[in-house]
Amino acid sequence: MEFHYCILLADTAATEVQKKGLRKVALLGTKFTMEQDFYKGRLASRHGIEVLVPDPAEREVIHSVIYSELVLGKILGTSRQAFVKIIEHMQHLGAEGIVLGCTEIPLIITQKDCTVPVFDTMQIHAAVAVEFSLK
Repeated sequence: MEFHYCILLADTAATEVQKKGLRKVALLGTKFTMEQDFYKGRLASRHGIEVLVPDPAEREVIHSVIYSELVLGKILGTSRQAFVKIIEHMQHLGAEGIVLGCTEIPLIITQKDCTVPVFDTMQIHAAVAVEFSLK
């Protein structure tokens, strides 16, 4: 069930990325999400979107902040700065947008923190669920 849910999240995110006309995005999430192929592979193979992920040290920072801070409700300015630095690095590598592939990341990063489009998968998925429910 969890795997199918992740595919749905990837597909709904891809639709929003394509609406903006973007072809290359950075994916931020847990190490599992960033390192395994189920999300980034789906974006690439099914939707033709190139996916960049942070380098191993940056992935560790993101993963650590998610599990040692965000899931506990801790929002630290230093962690936000670290995320912004990672996002800027991803932009330097060619990312045209940022996919927030973990529901906790929007607690620390929003569109106002970035100069490229940010795709909050929780918000996207909720909107799709509401649209589906109203049909």
